[in-house]
Amino acid sequence: MLNFKEEIAKLVSKQVEGLSESEVMELVEVPPDFKMGDYAMPCFKLAKAFRKSPQIISEEITASLSESKYFSEVKSVGPYVNFFVNKSMLAESVLSAVNAEKERYGSSNIGEGKKVIVEFSSPNIAKPFHIGHIRTTVIGNALYKIYTYLGFDTVAINHLGDYGTQFGKLIVAYKKWGKKELIEKEPIKELLKLYVQFHQEAETDSTLEDEARSWFKKLEDGDKEAYDLWKWFKDESLKEFNAVYELMNIKFDSWAGESFYSDKMPKIVEEMESKGILQESEGAMIVDLEEHKMPPALIKKSDGSTLYITRDIAAAFYRKETYDFYKNIYVVGSEQKLHFEQWMKVVELMGHEWAKDCVHVPFGLVNMKDGTLSTRKGKVLFLEEVLNKAIDKTKEIIEAKNPNLENKETVAKQVGIGAILFQELFNGRIKDYEFNWDRALSFEGETGPYVQYTYSRANSILRKANIEVTTNINYDLLQDETSTNVIRLIEGFPKVIVDAMEKNEPSIVTRRVVEIAQAFNRFYQECPIMTAETDELKLARLLVVESTKQVIQNGLGLLGIETPEKM
Repeated sequence: MLNFKEEIAKLVSKQVEGLSESEVMELVEVPPDFKMGDYAMPCFKLAKAFRKSPQIISEEITASLSESKYFSEVKSVGPYVNFFVNKSMLAESVLSAVNAEKERYGSSNIGEGKKVIVEFSSPNIAKPFHIGHIRTTVIGNALYKIYTYLGFDTVAINHLGDYGTQFGKLIVAYKKWGKKELIEKEPIKELLKLYVQFHQEAETDSTLEDEARSWFKKLEDGDKEAYDLWKWFKDESLKEFNAVYELMNIKFDSWAGESFYSDKMPKIVEEMESKGILQESEGAMIVDLEEHKMPPALIKKSDGSTLYITRDIAAAFYRKETYDFYKNIYVVGSEQKLHFEQWMKVVELMGHEWAKDCVHVPFGLVNMKDGTLSTRKGKVLFLEEVLNKAIDKTKEIIEAKNPNLENKETVAKQVGIGAILFQELFNGRIKDYEFNWDRALSFEGETGPYVQYTYSRANSILRKANIEVTTNINYDLLQDETSTNVIRLIEGFPKVIVDAMEKNEPSIVTRRVVEIAQAFNRFYQECPIMTAETDELKLARLLVVESTKQVIQNGLGLLGIETPEKM
C-alpha cells in the first residue's frame, strides 16, 4: 500500500534544505477534517531554525514544491502546508491492498520474536462470574487478539482466584450449613449462598473468622480434608465458568491460578531476605516502600500465611523464567492500582530490570443502578444471565422483523453476544459506568448490531450482484467525496490497530469500525451500486463494498465479535 506520508517526506526534503525525510515524517499529521487536506505539515517547530514565522515558512515551502503525481493539490493555510492526495491513486492503493491481504489486512509482523503475556478474566473460584468480570474478560481477549494480529507470540492466562482466606470461610460455611447435592445441582449459586451466610453469621459470631483463618492455614499446609473440599469447589466452579467462556468464544493458553504458585513463594521470600529488603513488623514480614511514597508491602502475615502480593510476585518470576516475556500485561480493575505499583516496585528493588516490562492495564468499575456489586451481600448480576438474556432479546427482534431468517439461533447468539461485547469495548476502558439493560441491548446507534448489520448489508449486495469482484477497475470513478471517505477510513485501519496495541486500548479499534460502517452506509445511500449508470461504475463500487465488508470483519474479529452473513 502506498505510504503518502513517505511521499510527502521525499517531496519536502528534496526541495527544502536542512530538512531530512525522517524530520518531515515526524512533523506530518492527519488534520481533524479532510476539507483541510488528507495530510498537513505544521511549521511551528521550524520557526526557530528558519528564523521566520510559521506562516511565511509554510508559504515558502508550498511555493518551492514541484508537482507530484501523488497529490492533486498542495496548499499553504496559515502555518500549515496542506496536502490533498490523488484520490484515484489512494483508491487503487487501498482497495488493492485489502483485496490482496483479505483477513490479514491490518496485520503486521512488528511483534515477531516477542512474547507477550495477557492475564485477564481471572474470576474467583466458588464466587459468581458476574457482570463485574465482563470488562477484564472482553478487554483482555481483545488485547490478546490485537497483539497476536500484530505478530507477537501471545499467551492468554486466566489467573484464577483459587486461593486465599475466602476458602477458609467457604470450608467453614459448607461444614456448618452446606448440602453436597445442592452444590452439585447449582454450584455457584449455592456456594454464593454459603459465602453470604458466613458473613451474616460472622457479624455476631467473631469466632467464625478465626475458624476460617485456621482452615486456610490447613489448606496451605496440605491438610487432606481442606484440600479435597477446595478441589471440589474449584472443579464445580470451572464447569460454570467454561459455559460462559464458550458463549463468548474465549479460550486460554494457561489456567494457572493463585494456587499454582503456592510452592514457588518460599524461594521468592528467601531472595527478598538475602537482598536485605524484607523486614519484620509486628510479627509480619514487609518490604518498606515509604521512600517510594507507598505503604509497606505486606509479604507474610504474622501467622505465616501469604497474601495476593506474594503470589503475584511469585507468578511474575515464574512467567519470566518460563516465557521470557517482552511484555507481561495484567488487565485488572483500576482499584488495584496501588497493589500493582507495590509488587512491581518490590521486584525492581530485588534487582530485576524486567519489572519495567510488567504492565498494569486498568479499567473502570461496573455498577448496577442500585449501587455497587457485592459478592459478600449477594448483590450480583450473573454474566451468563446477561449473555443469555441478550440472545433471547435478539431472538424476539428477529421473530418480529425477519421471521424467515436462516440459522436464527446462530444469528441471535452472534448478535446478542456481539451487542454486549461491543458496548464494553466502545468507550475508553478507564471510565466507570453503570450497567443498563436498555443501553446494552439497544440495536440502534453506535452499537455492535449496527455494525454487524452493515456487514450483512454489504454481503447481501455482493450476493445479489453475483459477479466476481476484481481490482481491475477504473479507479478514476471513485474520486467522489463519499467513496473517498470510506477509502480514507479503511486506509487508516492498520495504524489504528497499532495505536490500540501501544495504548492497550481496544476502543480505538471499536470506534474506527463504527466510523467505517457509518461512512459505508452514507456511500450506500448516495452512490447507487446495483443501479449504477454504467457497468464500469458498478464494478468499481462493488470493490468498495467488498473491501468494507472485509475490514469490518477484521475489526470485529479483533474484538471477539462474529459477523452474521445474513440478518
